[in-house]
Amino acid sequence: QVQLVESGGGLVQPGGSLRLTCVASGITFSTLNVAWYRQTPGKRRELVALIVSDGSTNYADSVKGRFTISRDNAKNTVHLQMNSLKPEDTAVYYCKGTYYLETYWGQGTQVTVSS
Repeated sequence: QVQLVESGGGLVQPGGSLRLTCVASGITFSTLNVAWYRQTPGKRRELVALIVSDGSTNYADSVKGRFTISRDNAKNTVHLQMNSLKPEDTAVYYCKGTYYLETYWGQGTQVTVSS
């Protein structure tokens, strides 16, 4: 059974930083493409950052230069380092793993950026 578990969310002031972690189990992690999405009430879930199995990355325009996605295949882990956080980054952040036609989601972690 494949599981993705996120952690690292919380409350941070504008301009601050957080690092989110997604840990996968039940699958050969190096084969997964992993993405972070976020969602606010009443809005569609949006892609934040993606790292594919070969390590290449892609980012939403709204987070380029502020967020960095990375992976550690030895630890079955993907991180999302979020710097210079803004109130509009407030959302539930979800980890998604994709392997061919299979998709797996974590339960989400809340990030709140507020003074």
